Amino acid sequence: MNKPLTGHKIGFVGLGNMGRANAQHLHGAGADVVVWNRSDAPAEAAVAQGMRRAATLPELAREIGAGVICINLTSTDVVEQIVFGAGGLIEGLHKDALIIDFGTTGVPETKQFAKRVHWVDAPVSGGQVGAQAATLTIMAGGNDADFQRALPIFQAVGKNITHLGPSGSGQVTKLANQLIVAQTIDAVAQALRMAELSGVDPALVRKALLGGFAESRILDLHGDRMVRRDFAPGGRATLQLKDVRLMCELADSVGLDSPTLKNSLAQWEKFVHEKGLGDLDHSGLFRLYE
Repeated sequence: MNKPLTGHKIGFVGLGNMGRANAQHLHGAGADVVVWNRSDAPAEAAVAQGMRRAATLPELAREIGAGVICINLTSTDVVEQIVFGAGGLIEGLHKDALIIDFGTTGVPETKQFAKRVHWVDAPVSGGQVGAQAATLTIMAGGNDADFQRALPIFQAVGKNITHLGPSGSGQVTKLANQLIVAQTIDAVAQALRMAELSGVDPALVRKALLGGFAESRILDLHGDRMVRRDFAPGGRATLQLKDVRLMCELADSVGLDSPTLKNSLAQWEKFVHEKGLGDLDHSGLFRLYE
């Protein structure tokens, strides 16, 4: 079996649904993977699969030395704390170490992080299904040399890999992706609920639309969830709302006035906070229309 990362020592911080799968792929590709996670159970599971666990973030950074550390975290604040805060990676980080940020992180903050350490922003699309199958779309920002260092890792976890430009470019692209995703989920939810209220089977409506111009992965995968009322979390609505807020901040900063984006923010705020449904999958936005 081909193990292209044999001989590589890679740190991995953040073993949620996405990070856990990515770490497993790196381990399966032959890398010596050293993990750290805030809660014990995911880290213990990684050890059971043959990875190693660092007791602290500085210990992980020292263990990796001038190598690569991947982070898969939930928000900009958490990224800043884990990397640069007290007890963070920075306390043991080698000057030549490279950090790959697989999460969705604020654009201006990402640009500042990249001024302090070697940094590639590499947010992904494809969800938990793509992470498990190692078919993620990876949108990378950073200088050419750092991107080339990161590329073997990207090839172990994803398929569609694009270097978009300097630091922050990956995050801009991910927010463009999320702008489409957030509003398409809303459109699919409205369409299927409208059909249902009109007495037409939404499962058949979805089937018919998949053969036409409205076809999309969201109609396919999330439309199916909506028809079945299966909103067990893959991508939580709280994280979708976080991304919509980042989109609005970016749009404001570049002078884009988007009424539909503002409406999307209002819908996700209502779903998460007024309805208290933030722990559902983001396809659960359908429940706003029930």
